Order: sequence, then C-alpha cells, then structure tokens
Amino acid sequence: MPRTSHDHPSGDSRFTLVDRALRRHQGRQDALIEVLHTAQEAFGFLDEDLLIYVAEQLKLPPSWVYGVATFYHFFSLEPQGEHTCITCLGTACYVKRAAEILAALQREYGIAAGETTADGRLSLATARCLGSCGLAPVFVVDGAVLPKQTPESLLAHVAAALAPVANGIPHEVGR
Repeated sequence: MPRTSHDHPSGDSRFTLVDRALRRHQGRQDALIEVLHTAQEAFGFLDEDLLIYVAEQLKLPPSWVYGVATFYHFFSLEPQGEHTCITCLGTACYVKRAAEILAALQREYGIAAGETTADGRLSLATARCLGSCGLAPVFVVDGAVLPKQTPESLLAHVAAALAPVANGIPHEVGR
C-alpha cells in the first residue's frame, strides 16, 4: 500500500496525533507537557522511542524530556492496566493511613506500587500529593476521586471497578 503524505515514516498512525499536537503548538519547547499528554493518550504510555521522537521534534535534549516524563506522576513509562488506582502519599494522607491502605491493596492484588497485575487489569501508582488534603486519605480509581477511604472501602471500590460488565453497562467507580 503506498504511503500518503499524512502517514508517519514508522507506519504507526498514532504518530499523527502527536504530530498534530506538535503543529498546534508550533513546535514550541514550552509545549512539552501538552505534547507528552497527547503522546500518552495515543500510545497508552511513553516508551523510550516516543520520548526521543518528542525530544527531536521539539529540539530538546532527551534527558530533559525524560526528566519531565518521570517527574510528573500522570506520565507512565510502562504499559498501564485497564484500571488504575493512584494512592496519595502526601503528608495529610500519609498521617491518615494511606500507606496502610496501599499495603492492603498490594496484598489483595499481589503487586507493588508502580506495577500492573499479570492479567493487565489493574495498575497501582502513588503520587506525592493530589491536592485534596481535606479529603484525606484520597485515592483515584479510574479517574474518580475517592475521599476518606478505609482499607475496606477502597478494596470494595477497586473490586467493583474490576467486576465484569453487567448487561453491557460498566460499573462507575465512586457512585
């Protein structure tokens, strides 16, 4: 099949979205975070080749791009599970037992923070602070902010998120 002018040299059409973001921001270096967001949305995570591509396009050192990608908790350098659970480990959450709740999750699912279950269903992550200190301890499951959790309540939320879809209607976490 002949390549069109809109195809990326790699043949991966997901680069079209990244290239569109680069053009929208006119290749400005200060658009790095926005471009990385687009790249992660397109690919699911930021692998080394993708980081190098973004660095080359924005004329930034790869070490700078890697540093930004690893500094912010919302970027991932590894494929993520179908569902995610982020634990806030900021001071307020930590004091209110967030680490103990995270340990309960780790025991239940047999993975550590930063890992994904073998079946690819659940990834556990931590954040230094989610900015919701008044709701401590705070967790985010599939984008839903869950305030004032206990080990039992969070395990129930995660189990519900992982539950099979019933009658074609997925369970909404936090509802």
